[in-house]
Amino acid sequence: MSRVLVTGGASGLGLALVERFVAEGHQVLSTDVAAGLTPPAGASYRQLNVRSAEDWDAAVEWVEQTWGGLDILVNNAGIATGGRIDVETLAEWDRVVDINLMGVVRGCRAFTPLFKRQRSGQIVNTASAAGLVHPPMMSSYNSVKAAVVALSETLSHELHPYGVSVSVVCPSFFKTNLGDSIQGADTAMSDSARRLIEKSPRTADDIAAAVVAGVKKKQFLIIPDRPALLAWRTKRFARPLYDRQMRKIAARARQRAEATSADQVPSAGER
Repeated sequence: MSRVLVTGGASGLGLALVERFVAEGHQVLSTDVAAGLTPPAGASYRQLNVRSAEDWDAAVEWVEQTWGGLDILVNNAGIATGGRIDVETLAEWDRVVDINLMGVVRGCRAFTPLFKRQRSGQIVNTASAAGLVHPPMMSSYNSVKAAVVALSETLSHELHPYGVSVSVVCPSFFKTNLGDSIQGADTAMSDSARRLIEKSPRTADDIAAAVVAGVKKKQFLIIPDRPALLAWRTKRFARPLYDRQMRKIAARARQRAEATSADQVPSAGER
């Protein structure tokens, strides 16, 4: 039985992971930014804002005092974002970097001393297929998720001498409430991302089952669904095809943007 801490555990993939770990008999601490939430039966709950170093320090103190240590840290909390490079604001970039990247960095920094003392532990970082393949109109999201993949690979080598393993999770779109976190200047991109999330045939439970299976095997790269795996393999082994697909997406986006601009130009009779 492992002792597991999951961030972003109140909804979406985080909640599905909490439920899956509990069902398999593990001790689970679900954390999220809100206070006073009720976790699934069998789990504990603490408020933890991944942007707060103080909250992370308090979480370390809690697991040491309550459990005597931790076996698996799941850095899962995150938001969805995206937009064209000339439309998305720098404030939006700051927000997604602080949550999706620095939130993971803070978690890794907070728990690494404990894992080193234990000479054991596993860090599981939720990235995205966007960390491996990089569609247009998603500069900020692609960038932070690629950084999480790079951070995870770095730590997998750095912490190996201490008996600590690292996994990084890279799913494609699946049904979740992640679309609710999308906010920004590029509303066309936001609407498109929400549709992809809502229309996906995959659920958070589907992804969680594959993730927990990969965690058990201590796989470094966990790609839990077929579309993400195919996209990654296409980029690796058929790069010209991958480039053509991405440029088609960009071309369609340009056509939609120009059509929208044309619709917004008043006719002569309206001027």
